[in-house]
Amino acid sequence: MAPRERPSSSRTLPLVLAVAIGIAAGIGGYTFRYARGLSYLSTDPKACVNCHIMRPQYDAWQKASHHQVAVCVDCHLPHAFVPKYLAKMENGWRHGEKFTTQRFVEPIVVQARGRAILQENCLRCHGELVHGIAGASSRPGDVPCTHCHGGVGHGEKTGIGGPLTPADLAAAS
Repeated sequence: MAPRERPSSSRTLPLVLAVAIGIAAGIGGYTFRYARGLSYLSTDPKACVNCHIMRPQYDAWQKASHHQVAVCVDCHLPHAFVPKYLAKMENGWRHGEKFTTQRFVEPIVVQARGRAILQENCLRCHGELVHGIAGASSRPGDVPCTHCHGGVGHGEKTGIGGPLTPADLAAAS
């Protein structure tokens, strides 16, 4: 009997790559479906409670003053198309990483970029009303709207507002 030829690496490499890519795509697809990934492309506030940690903010928003006029994305994302989806991608990546690794703080805290977006959106809707009031602009050093109105969107303060810390003041200047 003649010895069997060993398959050449030029034939096995594509097969190994195809299997590896198939496994990765299968796991990624399952994870995306399990995490309700498509829901994050919508403006439905229920997408924000896919992660159980957001339940208190969602429940508080339902009872808060802006419930009838604004959903989560109205306050927490830029309104222009490209910046909105860039922010969604950045937030999704960060939230996914933090929640998967369980390295997040409770109560959740809006990050610096998120606070800037909140300020921009407060002024977009209420700029005329607050014209001339301290904090009514986005200039460095101004007091942000959420300093006094941290409970507007979610009832009680939820990691925004409160006294300005030295880090807040440094970031504003």
